Amino acid sequence: MAQRCLKFLKYTMCVANFLCFLCGVAVLGFGVYMLVNIGMVALLPSLPSVNIANMLLISGIVITCVSFLGFLGALKENRCLLLMYFLLLFLLMLVELTAACLLLWYGEQLSGVITEDLKKSLEEAKGSTGNQTLSAWDLVQNKFNCCGVTNYTEWNDKVPKSCCQTNCSTSHPPYWEKGCLVKMTTLFEDNFLTTGISVIVLCMIEVLGMCFAMTLFCHISRSGLGYKM
Repeated sequence: MAQRCLKFLKYTMCVANFLCFLCGVAVLGFGVYMLVNIGMVALLPSLPSVNIANMLLISGIVITCVSFLGFLGALKENRCLLLMYFLLLFLLMLVELTAACLLLWYGEQLSGVITEDLKKSLEEAKGSTGNQTLSAWDLVQNKFNCCGVTNYTEWNDKVPKSCCQTNCSTSHPPYWEKGCLVKMTTLFEDNFLTTGISVIVLCMIEVLGMCFAMTLFCHISRSGLGYKM
């Protein structure tokens, strides 16, 4: 019975971590694509490292490495790898909870920094045509159907075509009235509950992974199987 339980834990961990490994590779690949083809760094000059592409890259690398460690530890029944997998999951959970608490605590200050950065990048985008900052603004405005930081008047007489609702060839084209900051804030607030639930589910999965790893570690230790530390 104990051996069947050990095999069940082993192969369950292998399958689960293999799926996580594939997800990590996909996230990493998408992060590389965004980093190469979508220049979002220009929108936040004060926070060059804090952008979606870099966050996806870091997340993909972490998920890939940790899941590979869990897969290899379960497959080889290596107690050292299983223990490292347990500790890494524990540290990841602490980092996620700390980041969530800091985001809630310093949310207003972060919002102020982002607002100032967006205004600076908009001024830079108005300076010349065809630059990377203007391309980033076009991407955001097309995606969220918005114009400027607060409204289209911030562009003065250099309103880009991405602000037009329909046809820009008329003398007074209809522009999107809401700014991109308002649209993004509304999107975050509308999905705040979903984001919170996702973080809780992620922590539960990590706790489940830690339980599986430690249970397999104890079974291997008691039975005297697997590679020793």
